[in-house]
Amino acid sequence: MAGDSGSTASARPKILGHRGASADAPENTLAAFRLAVEQGADGVELDVWRCGTGEVVVHHDVDTRRTAGAALRVRRAALRDLRALDVGAWRGDRFRGERIPLLAEVLEALPGAEINVELKAERFPDLGLPAAVARVLRAARAGDRCVVSSFDGLLLAAFRAVAPEVARGLLVAEGRSWRLRAGAASRIARPGAVHAQASLVTPERAEAWRGRGLDVRAWTVDDEAEVARLSRLGVAAIITNRPAAVVASMRAADQR
Repeated sequence: MAGDSGSTASARPKILGHRGASADAPENTLAAFRLAVEQGADGVELDVWRCGTGEVVVHHDVDTRRTAGAALRVRRAALRDLRALDVGAWRGDRFRGERIPLLAEVLEALPGAEINVELKAERFPDLGLPAAVARVLRAARAGDRCVVSSFDGLLLAAFRAVAPEVARGLLVAEGRSWRLRAGAASRIARPGAVHAQASLVTPERAEAWRGRGLDVRAWTVDDEAEVARLSRLGVAAIITNRPAAVVASMRAADQR
């Protein structure tokens, strides 16, 4: 992957498990990530924060109430306190004992997989997070199989400054100001991909984005008809909660 330039869309989109195989396992856990790969995904998408003691941890929400029943704020909590939480039991006894993983642990557990690392941000983003993520990727020698994404243009620009060789993707979602925000973020972060909510990926936009040298990655797609539509548009990747179903639908389409 190139840091400052996009690549041509492949014939078959890559399949990335959204927070792992999150329809079947507790999101953003090693169990979910491993299951996504077992189900045929090319890799996974995950979310990262820098916790209160400085480590890069994998979790989506600003706090752990939904996944662990205890409302620790991730950016303020010490790693030892976050690791004491069980973030698997809410999905059943099979997953009891799953812990919040470090980004480094995910990279080690999935050595051949592509990893989409989303930099999370509150109203005031943690501008130390990009450098911390860059250090983890370098230590794991994983930069060439990762793409770092964010809705926050400042975080992406900060990541570009410390790791320009690693691919970047700008996240966009529906809303009145998405074009304005995306334009401003693109100017400062120079991403090589746009990671768009699937409903925003029209034929015209897909063509325009690719014309600007951007890969198009669509999220979050679980419907078979939507997978087929996006595949026809030539998206580079589909991010899904259900890797097994999406992989099966694409294989079936190939045999028609």
